[in-house]
Amino acid sequence: EGKQTKALTDLQEELGLESAPARIECYDISTLHGQATVGSMVVFVKGVPHKSDYRRFRIRTVEGTDDYASMKEMLSRRLRHATEPPPPDPGSRPSGKKDDASWRLLPDLLVVDGGKGQLSAALEVLDEYGLRDQVPAVGLAKQEEEIYLPDRSEPLRLPRTSEGLYLMQRIRDEAHRF
Repeated sequence: EGKQTKALTDLQEELGLESAPARIECYDISTLHGQATVGSMVVFVKGVPHKSDYRRFRIRTVEGTDDYASMKEMLSRRLRHATEPPPPDPGSRPSGKKDDASWRLLPDLLVVDGGKGQLSAALEVLDEYGLRDQVPAVGLAKQEEEIYLPDRSEPLRLPRTSEGLYLMQRIRDEAHRF
């Protein structure tokens, strides 16, 4: 628990967040055999995987392997759930699915697997839903473990011994695995 608290505090300081991020959501896009594109959302609460909130998204509107458009579709669907009013009657959802309260929770930190392009796609969706000031977003590029921040031209490189970096890597790797 001490390492998780340290990791969250490191992230707060390094990313310039107002508070330590209790709920972190990470998004990744994968193409299966060049055919079906899917997105994954993993959730960590206080530095620990919260598997009941994990989600998979079948990408429906994007032809081919356009990572940016796929990321936009996935995040639009996720944030639409967070911002739409709850149904008056739990059984009245148009899809017939019951309302899931976890969809209404916004992350304290939104992480996208990738660099500037993926982060830009995420920021466009946050702007579309009027959430950019409420939900901090970053991109984590695997090559050099660089963290891309909005409105910053150079990526942030956390020290290799940083608990915050370890946590970001674990979250990203879990999104890949899922």
